[in-house]
Amino acid sequence: MKFLLGLITAMLIAGTVSAQHGNSPAGHLSLGIKGGVNVFNIHDDNNTSNDPRIGYNFGLLGHIHIARQIAIQPEIVYSAQGAKYTSGSGTAKYNLDYINVPILFQYMWDNGFRIEAGPQVGFLVSAKSKINDVSTDNKENLKTVDFAASFGASYIHPATGIGIDARYNLGLTNINKTNEVKSTNRGFQVGVFYIFGHKHK
Repeated sequence: MKFLLGLITAMLIAGTVSAQHGNSPAGHLSLGIKGGVNVFNIHDDNNTSNDPRIGYNFGLLGHIHIARQIAIQPEIVYSAQGAKYTSGSGTAKYNLDYINVPILFQYMWDNGFRIEAGPQVGFLVSAKSKINDVSTDNKENLKTVDFAASFGASYIHPATGIGIDARYNLGLTNINKTNEVKSTNRGFQVGVFYIFGHKHK
C-alpha cells in the first residue's frame, strides 16, 4: 500500500509541475480516469478447463509524453478477475480481486491510435470461491503479488481526451502458494477512459 500511495503522490506532483511549464508535449503528464469490462480466466497446467469470469475494472492513469510519438502510461486499476468451473455437481466460481499497476509504453499516431505494452504487478485484495451458494475465503492459499505482461491498443479522440482501450493481460507467475498446480491469470479488458488536459500536438 505504501508503494501505491507513493505512486499516486508522484503522479499528482508531476502533473502539478507539468501544468506549470509551457505547452510542449514532451515531458508533459496528464491524469485520467478509466473503467471497463474484464473477461478473465485462470490457466492451470494440469489441463483443467475453466470458464471465464465476466468482471469489471476502474482506476486512475497518468499519461507522460517522453517524445512526440512515445509515452509512458502508469495506471492504478481495481480489477475483478477469476474463473468458473462447471462439473456434474454444479458450478464453482473463483472470484479474485486485484489492484493492478501496469506501466505501459505507448507508440502514438497523430490520428489518435496507439499501441501499448509493458509489465504489470498486481496486489491481491480478495479471493473467494463459491460452490453451491457456499462462499469460502481462499486468500491464504494464494500469493499476494502477481506479475504479468500487458499489451494492446487504444484510440483517443484528440480534441476531447475521450478514448477506448482494448488489452490482453498474460500472467507470468504462479498465483498458488503451493507448487502442485501452476495457475496463472489471463484475460482481456475493454473499456473507456478520459484524460484531463489532453495534449496531442
